[in-house]
Amino acid sequence: MKFMKLGSKPDSFQSEGENVRYVSSDLATDVIVTIGDVKFYLHKFPLLSKSARLQKLIATTSSNEDNQIHQEDEIEIAEIPGGPASFEICAKFCYGMTVTLNAYNVVAARCAAEFLEMYETVEKGNLVYKIEVFLNSSILQSWKDSIIVLQTTRALSPYAEELKLTGRCLDSIASRASIDTSKVEWSYTYSKKKNLDNGLRKPQAVPRDWWVEDLCDLHIDLYKRAIATIEARGKVSADVIGEALHAYAIRRVPGFSKSGSVQITDFAKYRALVDSIVELIPDEKLSVSSSFLTKLLRASIFLGCDEETGLKNRVGERLDEASLGDVMIYDVDLMQSLVEVFLKSREPKNRSEEDDITAKAAVAKLVDGYLAEKSRDSENLPLHKFLSLAEMVSSFPRQSHDGVYRAIDMFLKEHPEINKSEKKRICRLMDCRKLSVEACAHAVQNERLPMRVVVQVLFFEQVRANNNGSSSTGNSTPEIIPASRSTNTEEDTECWDAEDIKALRGELANLRLAKNQQENNNKGKLMKGGGGGLGVSRVFSKLWSGKERSGEMMSSSGTSSPGSVNDDSKSSSSTSKKH
Repeated sequence: MKFMKLGSKPDSFQSEGENVRYVSSDLATDVIVTIGDVKFYLHKFPLLSKSARLQKLIATTSSNEDNQIHQEDEIEIAEIPGGPASFEICAKFCYGMTVTLNAYNVVAARCAAEFLEMYETVEKGNLVYKIEVFLNSSILQSWKDSIIVLQTTRALSPYAEELKLTGRCLDSIASRASIDTSKVEWSYTYSKKKNLDNGLRKPQAVPRDWWVEDLCDLHIDLYKRAIATIEARGKVSADVIGEALHAYAIRRVPGFSKSGSVQITDFAKYRALVDSIVELIPDEKLSVSSSFLTKLLRASIFLGCDEETGLKNRVGERLDEASLGDVMIYDVDLMQSLVEVFLKSREPKNRSEEDDITAKAAVAKLVDGYLAEKSRDSENLPLHKFLSLAEMVSSFPRQSHDGVYRAIDMFLKEHPEINKSEKKRICRLMDCRKLSVEACAHAVQNERLPMRVVVQVLFFEQVRANNNGSSSTGNSTPEIIPASRSTNTEEDTECWDAEDIKALRGELANLRLAKNQQENNNKGKLMKGGGGGLGVSRVFSKLWSGKERSGEMMSSSGTSSPGSVNDDSKSSSSTSKKH
């Protein structure tokens, strides 16, 4: 830290109690200066030689000719920048006593000197001149000192503003933050320590955002002005500004980087803080991360900020970049609003179809995970909210429906009270054809699922297994399951016997075992794999033939949910001939 010593005489100011300061001298004091609740017993001559204001004040309060000879003049100064401490610095300078100026007291001393009119016109080399030299040559040339001085200007407003001290500090900070990092030679931040190796400093590149943590010490009012001044120079990229805002939010916003309850007493203070941060976010889309925006939105909603709507739009437009941990802090209603914003933002624009598909797939995966986790909270996620949110992304592309299945399974687990029709409705969200082998294995043993869904899973798993078996032997024609009836027909599945479903599960297990054995057989014969497939086919044939005998036919024009098998023209008899 830079400092400057003025004067050469020893400091002879002494105290008497808490509210009395006097100069120890052989000469009796002849003036009392009251600053606030502190009285200074001083001598007129040194004060009047350097302060034009004190000259005027003493002249107006001087004793009349008929007053007693040794009566002390008393003047009262209600307000002086910096209070008694800054006045004492000025008084010591008048006496020629040693006084030390540094980044913490220089602004107060400068404002007090201006107030007391300690100009060059009164005496050459006066205090105003000396402080200006110190500011320009030392303080404002230092990164650390410029920040400290800027912090002190807030308590000295409007005096610091009138003297342009605040603006000069801001310009100094902005010029150094905008410098090419290759030219940064000082200890580039006093908030970090450089790595040491055997006592020697290791050379390290200065990052572009080297300055962001240091500015976090500033009050939000000064911070806003500092960021605006830096941006005005046009040499710092938007992403570095975004990183600065992120660092400031972590330091200043309670609970920003942590989840859970936060105790806040001054809501107005932090509401203004978050609003200011939101206002400072650059217009460039990628200037801040999606994670930063989601956390800022949580704080904004909690505090009831004015900028909530604009921030919500920013988060929604970039919902595809958010992580599950980011959005778990939101309630279902807010999550639905964010998906709505995302949908509006994907309306025809200058973007490739591939980018659009990728973004929608990411949001679908995010919503699936969100619903699975939120399903644990049965009180705050009723069926209609689950369905409303899930249906918003039901048409989005997915490589797998495992996430949808997990969300459905978690919901059914935590909501055992829902009826059969509600279960069927929620399961229509899932396409059984897009479940992985692992998900299928879980689903066929899942007693929470409606019978219709279990049959669908078994059916498509058998088809997939047979197709894989045919491919491994070079046979391009897979085994065809009788499909004169749709496995999506709810009335059909309700009439199927539990023993038949159990048999299907057993046959499917045999098929998998046969397939594994076949893959381990270097000769690649189809005997076991085909047998398993035929066994399952017979079970399915039994189910369909049983339905046919009971006379329950289904119109081939009926609609089916995703994952259902549509009618085809091949009968079970023609299928048997193929085998």
